[in-house]
Amino acid sequence: MKITWVLLGGIIALVVGCKPAPKSTPYQWPMPKGFPLPQVPADNAMTTERVALGRKLFYDTNLSANQTQSCASCHQQQYGFGENSATSVGSTGQVHRRNSQALVNVAYNKTLTWAHDGITAIEQQVLLPMFGEEPVELGITGHEQQVLARFKTKEYQSLFEQAYPDEDISFLLISKALASFVRSLISLNAPFDDYAYRGQDNAISESALRGMNLFFSEKFECHHCHGGFNFTQSTSHEQQVIDRRPFHNTGLYFIEQEGGYPKKDIGLAEVSGIERDNGRFRAPTLRNIERTAPYMHDGSLATLEQVIDFYAAGGRLLTSGKFAGDGRNNPLKSQFVRGIEMTEQEKQDLLAFLLTLTDEQFLTNPAHAAPNN
Repeated sequence: MKITWVLLGGIIALVVGCKPAPKSTPYQWPMPKGFPLPQVPADNAMTTERVALGRKLFYDTNLSANQTQSCASCHQQQYGFGENSATSVGSTGQVHRRNSQALVNVAYNKTLTWAHDGITAIEQQVLLPMFGEEPVELGITGHEQQVLARFKTKEYQSLFEQAYPDEDISFLLISKALASFVRSLISLNAPFDDYAYRGQDNAISESALRGMNLFFSEKFECHHCHGGFNFTQSTSHEQQVIDRRPFHNTGLYFIEQEGGYPKKDIGLAEVSGIERDNGRFRAPTLRNIERTAPYMHDGSLATLEQVIDFYAAGGRLLTSGKFAGDGRNNPLKSQFVRGIEMTEQEKQDLLAFLLTLTDEQFLTNPAHAAPNN
């Protein structure tokens, strides 16, 4: 009997001492009726707790080695979670070669970053700014333990426990939480959506309607690279998983002596090693494009008007400077960038249509902003 009571006492103590695992709350996607849901990795299901943790991490400068920058430093909500700068500057002051991409509907992206067909999960992508050394962004490499220790506070321990119960705080969990928050950045409430999906015929102007028809016409051919509800060829969701290889050479450069694009950034060819990929970059979404200037992979076009003129010309002619050359003659240029005979009225109509893709609710949503604490 003595042994029995000892065992029973131990069991009682064990039961009393155990805390019930926190209950997770399935995330409610802010999708209008009829839109497909994004694909989500099986090992990182969306929950409100994970999104909340990721949001706090996204805005926390403790994630950079020198505590000067956060993810939000280069991905600012008012700019569609992009940056109003041609190229970014990392936490150590290193100037980057590429424009900071807008984080708009990234949950739907088939591929990520400007020119890498092997990065297909947000959990992978967020590791690049965290640990990348060329260029340095957050600069964690070499400071891993120091940075990780900053997140073992009482507040963070509680947030991690709610989001990922019974798992030790790690960079793996940080990447998963950040990915969850980035997936929550859904923008589908622009005037275009009111017109196209909610039957509000007066949601866009007559000029914008003419511009929409031009956008989807075979004369302008914009929709070939910026099609679908997300206005990008790089899209996958629960109903579509086909990879359309959404990388294109648009004739932004053609330096004959260098074989195409400037050697400092030859796009997808850096990864693939294939010559025909020289100058190919991913076609980004056009949602909120009004707010994500400057444009192109290197931020070399300042305004939407310049972008329209660029495509109307069928590429860019640079008559001077170290990148001088006629991009219109680039032999690897996409077949869809052939030039467009465009009147001034058509240009203004197309511009008016692009402005209907601005989602003010997304750009000011307090649920996406920095936490109060």
